[in-house]
Amino acid sequence: MSLMGDFSKGIWKENPVFRLVLGMCPVLAVTTSVENGLGMGLASTFVLLMSNLMVSLLRNFIPKKVRIPAYIVVIASFVTVVDLVMHGFFYELHKSLGLFIPLIVVNCIILGRAEAFASRNGVMRSLADGLGMGIGFTLSLMILGGLREILGSGTLLGWPIMGPSFPPFLVMILPPGAFLGLGFLLAGMNKLEERRAIRAGETYEPPREMDCGNCVLCKMDVDR
Repeated sequence: MSLMGDFSKGIWKENPVFRLVLGMCPVLAVTTSVENGLGMGLASTFVLLMSNLMVSLLRNFIPKKVRIPAYIVVIASFVTVVDLVMHGFFYELHKSLGLFIPLIVVNCIILGRAEAFASRNGVMRSLADGLGMGIGFTLSLMILGGLREILGSGTLLGWPIMGPSFPPFLVMILPPGAFLGLGFLLAGMNKLEERRAIRAGETYEPPREMDCGNCVLCKMDVDR
């Protein structure tokens, strides 16, 4: 696959939120606004890029039996950098995101890309993959955050856009609203993908059931 293919698949075909349904903790918890979604997405993108880079560079030097702990150490190092920078320069956003910044360490998207892609490919492909996945994750968070902010508060990026007569649906900025918004967006994504496949003359395959048998990490481990 070309570098453009490695980059673009994370935005649509293998979008980590709307296609692979990964990283649900931050997706559901921090998307009460576009700003929160953007902040979490950019932080995760930086960690994805840098961890993919380091894992790709070190893949021939890390013993297979300790590769997962080694990857976690690499990821945790860059998460610490993000946490300190956001605390020092973007304090209000850091305060809003709270514990979910340190929890990037255990985000399955980042560990999954390190194990399934960066540990098997060169630097440029790993960077393209990390950037594409990061942008796809960021866009997903912003779309869900925008939907919840508009319907739940009548604002976008803090600016009122719905007019004074708009009755906000407060449920959208509460935890149930995250599940409702994500469900509608997942359904819309699947419908668009089905129409695209039909127009292209392809056989549409709905997303597989998310269970242990379909986990890419286990399959990669067997391959090794």
